[in-house]
Amino acid sequence: MMKFELFRTLWGDGRRWDISLAEARAAGFVGLEARIPPTHAAAQECSTILREEGAPYIAIAMTGGGVIPNQSASVQNHLDDLRCAVDRALPMTPRFITILGGNDRWPASQQAEFVAQAQEICRSANILCCFETHRSRILATPWVTLDVLAQVPDMLFTADISHWVVCCERLLDDPADDLSAFVERVHHIQARVGYDQGPQAPHPGAPEYASALRFHQSIWQQIWQSQLARGYTTTTMTPECGPDGYLHTLPFTNMPVADLWSLNIWTGQTERQHFQHAMSETGQ
Repeated sequence: MMKFELFRTLWGDGRRWDISLAEARAAGFVGLEARIPPTHAAAQECSTILREEGAPYIAIAMTGGGVIPNQSASVQNHLDDLRCAVDRALPMTPRFITILGGNDRWPASQQAEFVAQAQEICRSANILCCFETHRSRILATPWVTLDVLAQVPDMLFTADISHWVVCCERLLDDPADDLSAFVERVHHIQARVGYDQGPQAPHPGAPEYASALRFHQSIWQQIWQSQLARGYTTTTMTPECGPDGYLHTLPFTNMPVADLWSLNIWTGQTERQHFQHAMSETGQ
């Protein structure tokens, strides 16, 4: 049977990695997913923690600025950032690198150029790379993603479908919404339940968001089935409820309506059960 491994996101968590890792393991998570530290010294400190704890790590390389990229950054600027990030990440021996790169203003041809050159950088470093589906970046919508995939058919994805739901302002469950070519290239899942007007439901288990949860679970299950057919022995998922405008807050007080770590624990436990049920139905 294909193994199901949960990783904890460190988005919004600025503590030492060993503290977050201890909490993660107590909740059934095996390792961490986090941005590559900004300096070699910081990367070495995190590498020591990962090695001493025997914990797997999924690296995130962010290029061209913050989550919203520098609008003047060229393809070459993004590639230069990636080279530096990969160099810092290598001592940390990540499972793979998720690239949060490029700019949504680039046409599909330019996005494909970035993907192809980024792949070469990672191949030269002997590390697997995936490209994240994310607003403001390349692959911001399913339609441009399918255009890019047609030009670089060997690319792999980190799937965060919540961004596409927001960009398209609807659940992508119409018979015309054929995402199968994308599903067949997904390597890793970032699990967050978005809805037509936002990237993160206040709570993914709330009944008023049941249809959104079902849609995301349907895509995740299709990915698992595809990975199984591709010979994967392990599938990885990072529940990724986060802060930064994603977490709903009350007006005036700005008090969060939910606890982020509790949301991610709920998502992880729910999807572990979902995965086990899905695999039992396939006889795995």
